[in-house]
Amino acid sequence: MKNIRPFHVAFPVTSLSATRQFFEKVLECKIGRSSERWIDFDLYGHQLSAHLTEQPIQEPAANEVDGKQVPIKHFGVILEWDQWHQLAERLKKLDIDFVISPHIRFEGEVGEQATMFFLDPSGNALEFKAFKDDASIFES
Repeated sequence: MKNIRPFHVAFPVTSLSATRQFFEKVLECKIGRSSERWIDFDLYGHQLSAHLTEQPIQEPAANEVDGKQVPIKHFGVILEWDQWHQLAERLKKLDIDFVISPHIRFEGEVGEQATMFFLDPSGNALEFKAFKDDASIFES
């Protein structure tokens, strides 16, 4: 795989303190710059910017993927296989309320992957996944 530059994602949150607690303590993100209205997080080398909003954040609609209702609006990181399993076990121990529990999708097929979905404190859907073979990330 080629050297990939970090991405930047900005997303709305309804509480900076709850968001900071979640991303710092649950997902173990380092804190970057911040202000009264936003916080930057280092999520596996990628820059996330949580921006405070007073508007309610609506739960995203879903599409069926491999028999599960996957939130349409979501973001996350593709981890290494062992790294994903370690995160899944840690999140289970923290009693995270999964939208889609950690499981293997497309088992035995091209694109076999481990995946899990959960919400941050503002209701933003997050997906963390890992491919059995990274060469199949974009295979069909």
